[in-house]
Amino acid sequence: MSTKNQANIGVVGLAVMGSNLARNLASREGNTVAVYNRTYARTEELIKEHGTEPVSGGFLAAETIDDFVASLSRPRTAVIMVQAGGGTDAVIEQLAERFEPGDIIVDGGNANFHDTIRRERELREKGLNFVGTGISGGEEGALRGPSIMPGGSAEAWETLGPILRSIAAIAPDGEPCVTHVGTDGAGHFVKMVHNGIEYADMQLIAEAYDLLRRVGGHSVDELVEIFRAWNDGDLQSYLIEITAEVLSQTDAETGKPLVDVIRDEAGSKGTGVWTVQNAVGLGIPVSGIGEAVFARAVSSKPAQRAAVQRSVLGRASGARPEPPTVPETFADDVRAALYASKVVAYAQGFDLIVAGATEYGWELDLGAIAKIWRAGCIIRAQFLNRIVDAYATNPDLATLLEDPYFADAVAEGEAAWRRIVGIAAASGVPAPGFSSALAYFDALASERLPASLIQGQRDFFGAHTYHRIDKDGVFHTLWSDDRREIKTEPSTH
Repeated sequence: MSTKNQANIGVVGLAVMGSNLARNLASREGNTVAVYNRTYARTEELIKEHGTEPVSGGFLAAETIDDFVASLSRPRTAVIMVQAGGGTDAVIEQLAERFEPGDIIVDGGNANFHDTIRRERELREKGLNFVGTGISGGEEGALRGPSIMPGGSAEAWETLGPILRSIAAIAPDGEPCVTHVGTDGAGHFVKMVHNGIEYADMQLIAEAYDLLRRVGGHSVDELVEIFRAWNDGDLQSYLIEITAEVLSQTDAETGKPLVDVIRDEAGSKGTGVWTVQNAVGLGIPVSGIGEAVFARAVSSKPAQRAAVQRSVLGRASGARPEPPTVPETFADDVRAALYASKVVAYAQGFDLIVAGATEYGWELDLGAIAKIWRAGCIIRAQFLNRIVDAYATNPDLATLLEDPYFADAVAEGEAAWRRIVGIAAASGVPAPGFSSALAYFDALASERLPASLIQGQRDFFGAHTYHRIDKDGVFHTLWSDDRREIKTEPSTH
C-alpha cells in the first residue's frame, strides 16, 4: 500500500500505452501511481488532461528519475512502457542503479523473450526482481482492462499480483484476465505466441472476406451483415466484431467503402516473425502463423506483384482462370473453413507453448493461459472457453485437435473446408491460411507420409541414416558401393 507522499506503483514512459496504463492503475482503489517520462512536458500533459479524473490515490509526477525512485514505497515497483530494445535497456540500467534488493522492475512492452531471460538473470544477480510482462488489448485495453501475462519470480508476483488483478480485464465468469505465467521470459514468450495466433486469425478472416467478395460476389454491405451474423455464433470474437465495423466504414472523401481506399499492403511489428523463427528452432510446425506472416510480406512487395500481374495479362489464354460454379452454401462453407482453420492455428500455437515450456524449463498451465485470453486481448473469443474446457478435461492433450469437441467440429466442417480450398485454387484467389491449415490437418491424419522418401534421399547424398519400421536400430545403405544396408550410429550432420 502507498502512503500519502509515496506511490505503490510507478510507470516510466508516458506515450499512449503508458499513459493509459497509468490512468488505469490510478483509477483502482489502493493505488497511487508515480509517473515519469524522459520529456517532462509529456508528464505535465498527463496530469493536466487526466489528473482530475476519478482516481484512487492519484498521480505523483516526477521530473527526474531520482524523484521518481524516491516517490516509490518499498518494495519499489516500476513498470517500463518504452520502446523495446535499447530504450528499455537504458531505463532498466537507470532504475537498477537506484533500486535496492527486493525491488521490482516490470517490462510491459513487446520485448523479445530472449532479452527478458537475459535481463532477468542479470538483475537477479543484483538482488532485483525483473518481470517481463505481456500486455494485450491495445490502447483501449491498457486503459479499460487488458489481458496481462507476467513472468518473473514468485516473490515479485506476491507484490504485483493484487495490483495487476485490479487493472486486468474481467472475463464473463468474473475472473481477472491475469495469471503468473511462469519464470523469467515465460510471460513475453506467451505474449509472442498470442501475437502469432493473432496474425493467423486476422489472415484467415481476411481470406474469408476475400473469397466471399471475389468469388461469392457479395457486396461490402452484405459482408457487414454476414460478419455480424457470424459474431452471434461460434465464431464470436473481437476480431470478427471489428471486421464488421471496418467494413461498414465509408470513406468521407470518396464515398467508397474505406476498405477499398486503404492500400493493400499489411505491415507488422515483428512478434509474428519471432513466433515463426522460434517455432522453427524448436521444431514446431506453425504453418498457419507462418503463412500469415508471409502473406503480409507478399502484400508489401508492390513491384513484384505488378510484374506478375503484367505477366498474367500477357498470357495467350487470357487473364485469370474462370472460377468454378459457386454452390448456394458458399458463405456457410467459408464459415466452416474459417472455423476449422482457426482450430488448427490455435492448436499450433499451443503446441509451441508446450515446446517452449520444455525447452526453457517453465511450468505453464495451458488452461490458465487460455482463460486470461478470454477478455481484454485482441484474440478474445467465445472459442477460448472451449480451449479452457479441453485442457481442464485432459491437461496432457497431444494436440488440441485430439479434444473431442474440436475433433468433432473439424469433422463437421471438413467437407466444406475442402470445397473452399479447391474453389479458391481454381479461382486464382490466394487462401494460404485455409490451404496450409488443411494440409497440416491432412498430414496429422495420414497413416503414412512421404518423409520416408526424404530420409532415403538424405541418406543417399549425406549418409544421414534412417530407421526402419520392422526392426530397431539406425541404418545406412551403401549407395555408392554395393547398396548393402548396414546398421550404424545415427548421423550427427
